[in-house]
Amino acid sequence: MKIDDYALLLKLHEIGTIRGTAKAILISQPAVTQRLKYIEEYFGQTIFIRTSKSLVLTPAGEIIIEHAKGVMEREEVLKNQLAQSSDDVQGTISIACSSLISQRFLPAILAQFTRAYPKVAIDLVTGLSEDIKRDHKNYHVCIIRGETFKESTCKRLFDDPLYIFDTEPFPDNKLKERPLISFKSDDSMHESVDNWLYYHQDQIKPLKTITVDQIETCKQFMKEGLGMAVLPESVSDKMMDEYPHIPLKLNGESVTRDTWICYQEGVRKLPQVDRFIQTIIDKTFL
Repeated sequence: MKIDDYALLLKLHEIGTIRGTAKAILISQPAVTQRLKYIEEYFGQTIFIRTSKSLVLTPAGEIIIEHAKGVMEREEVLKNQLAQSSDDVQGTISIACSSLISQRFLPAILAQFTRAYPKVAIDLVTGLSEDIKRDHKNYHVCIIRGETFKESTCKRLFDDPLYIFDTEPFPDNKLKERPLISFKSDDSMHESVDNWLYYHQDQIKPLKTITVDQIETCKQFMKEGLGMAVLPESVSDKMMDEYPHIPLKLNGESVTRDTWICYQEGVRKLPQVDRFIQTIIDKTFL
């Protein structure tokens, strides 16, 4: 049995379908099925019962999954011990990063880091901040937006002011009624926007909400005149000069999306993790 086989079992258990697992690890469904068949033959046990909706663990499968978890945990401990004992900065660093930060800032940060520490392997996952928060213990470092979480050290990287943009002006002393284009984000972002709109309902009234998946799609819809969009400064680029906009403020204070780097106590004892954290803390974002 290879480490990758144990990792596959855990991924199958986590996702619950062969199709979903194949998509997540970027290999074909037949390849996943073949590897699972080999693993079950190796143990001489059926690990999963295939139903029409999901994979269900057998009693033997439950034992094997617990064994796989132990193998992966011991492997990670060994890698960390070797990294700590080496004079070179090496080993693996697992990073979970907000999609916006991974698109806008992370490529340049990782390029700088890997040039400085070429022996370090990067294990990167991107997604919504609320999903990352839920699984934060699975990573060395989390880069998130919005609210932080307990049981971790969190350092603020930057505040990202929010603005509402449109192709049409924002008139003074007159109610503006337009559709609002919203992109998929975590609850804290939507709550901030809804709260601001509540206190400015005499100025701006969304006629309806158009929901899209990506922030870039949201920007393009706004640019085509389909409605208003609330966007952070970090992704606004030259839009400040090209489109009517107003800052989101409450009681004279800007409404912002704070960006944080979070990690577990003691993880900076790993040289590769410590160097990465220091690299990102030293960066100027806005």
